[in-house]
This record gives sequence, C-alpha cells and structure tokens, in this order.
Amino acid sequence: MEEIRSRRRLLATMGLLAPLAFAPLRALARAPGRELRFYHTHTSEKLDIVYAERGAYLPEALARIDYLLRDFRSGDVHPIDPRLLDILAAVQARTGSSGRYEVISGFRSPATNAMLRERSTGVARRSLHLDGQAIDVRLTDTSTRHLRQAAVMLAQGGVGYYPSDDFVHLDTGRVRTW
Repeated sequence: MEEIRSRRRLLATMGLLAPLAFAPLRALARAPGRELRFYHTHTSEKLDIVYAERGAYLPEALARIDYLLRDFRSGDVHPIDPRLLDILAAVQARTGSSGRYEVISGFRSPATNAMLRERSTGVARRSLHLDGQAIDVRLTDTSTRHLRQAAVMLAQGGVGYYPSDDFVHLDTGRVRTW
C-alpha cells in the first residue's frame, strides 16, 4: 500500500514539474538574434551579421565570420569559436555600444604567428589566435579602456589591453588579464 502512495506522489510531482522542463526551450525560442558588426582593418571588409537565433548558431553566418576573420596574410580560413562571438556580443551589450568592431587580428596561421613572434615579444608561442579562440579589436563608439573594463567585468576569458596600439585582445581561454 505504501508503494502505491509513493508512486502516486511521484507521478503527481512529475505532473507539476513537467511544464518547467520545457521553460528553457520556450525562452530560447523567444530569444532575439545575436548580431555583430565588423570592419577588418587590413582588408577593409565589412560584415553585419546575425550569427545566432533562438538559441542556435547559424552555420552559414559562422562560415562568413570564419572567412572575414581569416589570416589575412596567408588567406587561411579556420573556424572561429562561437563562444568568442558570444563574448563580443556580451561585451558590446555591457558597454551599451551600437558601434562596429574593428578587427586587427582574428585567426592566425602557424606561419603568421611565428613571423609575428620574431618581430615582437608580445606574441605567445601557443597563441589562442591559432585555434580561432582569440581576437584583437576595438569598438568604434567605445574607448579601448572602457571596452577592456567591460570585458574584465564579464569574466569569460582572457583580456589583454594594449593602450599604445589602441586595441583589446579577447579570448575564450581561462580568465586572466594583462
């Protein structure tokens, strides 16, 4: 008899909780699209694109972003980590910006990274640019100091600040700053 009551209690509880199980799906379905605007400083290419809608990344949009953020020296294209795009969108929202990201560097091929390491002490041997997990940017309507502050507050990855070169490095690695 106790077993029947326990089973009924379990079924009643499941009936009450069932609508909650679908709440996140409804929220994702209503979520607005995530959009980014880019200008590549080395190629002069522009891209205004919605890269995710209703909680899903859009493969065609990601492919267009991969191409824009290619190694402009070699032409090599590599997938960009969608989490990096989410960081860009979140930082832009946090700053209240409606500007365009000016891209200094996206993906880097091993050859490009090695060449840059020879020219500068500030280029990591195992840079996250090599994996499509880093980007160097500025935002047209936001100071790089404010952009850096917003990224640091977000605490979603690495944030490097280069005030003399007027750009911020963002990546999907561990949370750290320099």
